[in-house]
Amino acid sequence: MEIKVSTEKGARPITVIHVDGNIDSASYQEFQTKAEGLITSGARDILIDLTNAHFVSSAGIRAFHALFNKLRELSPDLSDEEMRKGINAGTYKSPHLKLLNPSKEAMTTFEMTGIDMYIGIYTDLKKAISSF
Repeated sequence: MEIKVSTEKGARPITVIHVDGNIDSASYQEFQTKAEGLITSGARDILIDLTNAHFVSSAGIRAFHALFNKLRELSPDLSDEEMRKGINAGTYKSPHLKLLNPSKEAMTTFEMTGIDMYIGIYTDLKKAISSF
């Protein structure tokens, strides 16, 4: 797996993590460590570009969830109870973490695990950037 990082200009700077390769049990730790390092360095709005990551395993899902929690701790937008109610009602998506261009297989995984219920998923870069 190869990870590249760029910054896009939106309402505020958006850190884009471009993943080339699968995020699975062999690579999720490298991915998570890199992303957490960016957060430690000040990234608060992250878009993960999955255009070249055709498979995301349960280990990858755990990494996304860990990043969601880390960003939420740094910039809480709602109470835990309000967030849970919003997720259940379909009205809450993370304001700080989004996904771009997942494969059909990865999208199936996101839907089966429910990660699509609280992390926004986009197929257009401009729409993803403007959603922050």
